[in-house]
Amino acid sequence: MILGACSSIPSLEQRHETAISIAADKGWQETKLLTSSFALASFSLSPDIKEPTKNITVYIEGDGFAWVSRSQISLNPTPITPLVLKLAMAQPEGTAIYLARPCQYIRQDDLCRKKYWTSGRFSSVVVGSLDEALTQLKQQHGAEKITLVGYSGGASLAALIAAQRDDINQFVTVAGNIDHAAWTTSYKLSPLINSLDPVDYIERLQHIKQAHFVGENDVVIPPSLTKKFVESYQHSSSSKVIMMKGFTHACCWVEQWPELWSKIQD
Repeated sequence: MILGACSSIPSLEQRHETAISIAADKGWQETKLLTSSFALASFSLSPDIKEPTKNITVYIEGDGFAWVSRSQISLNPTPITPLVLKLAMAQPEGTAIYLARPCQYIRQDDLCRKKYWTSGRFSSVVVGSLDEALTQLKQQHGAEKITLVGYSGGASLAALIAAQRDDINQFVTVAGNIDHAAWTTSYKLSPLINSLDPVDYIERLQHIKQAHFVGENDVVIPPSLTKKFVESYQHSSSSKVIMMKGFTHACCWVEQWPELWSKIQD
């Protein structure tokens, strides 16, 4: 049974091809961004379709296929279902860009260690790599400001990056794991001992505009964890938690994203 379950999991190459195919249907293409630590996969509109913009919105992937089971670590964290890519493509206006995490979609056997999608998924190396990629994307588009959208585990990374940059217009989380220490404690999971924690950057974060979408029926990241995090701000007038009735961790973000997007615009 175990062998059968493993054989049904799409290979890295198959998952990559699925993402490329889904992107191509909307005129999006893949770009590889070289950073000092990793090569990162990014998807956005083809060059001939892009227009100059002062603001870009970058969608940071979640943890992906990090674990096969509670006790078995995946060999590669590339998402099986490219939900965040679809979310980026569903943005109704403006320049949207999808940014994968280290080791997702790109095979780098000499660099990819399992710690980068387990205990060190939010490590300084991972944050630094994404931060470098954002600077490259900003330069490529001639942009002045960045809006970050982080899904699930990508929420912690969005927060950590926002806390150290001065060009973040706002950061948005979707079913986001923004307090991983509270999350691991709640579910009796091993703490992410090699990761940075957004809680340590509260003073900086509370002054950045932000919106947090949570699913009423999300059993992966309970809404209460996000609410507690935002309530820890001493100055939270620029922060809001938006509860979506009937939504789970995966449903129904992509389908409703055009409408939800309007909720976070000025």
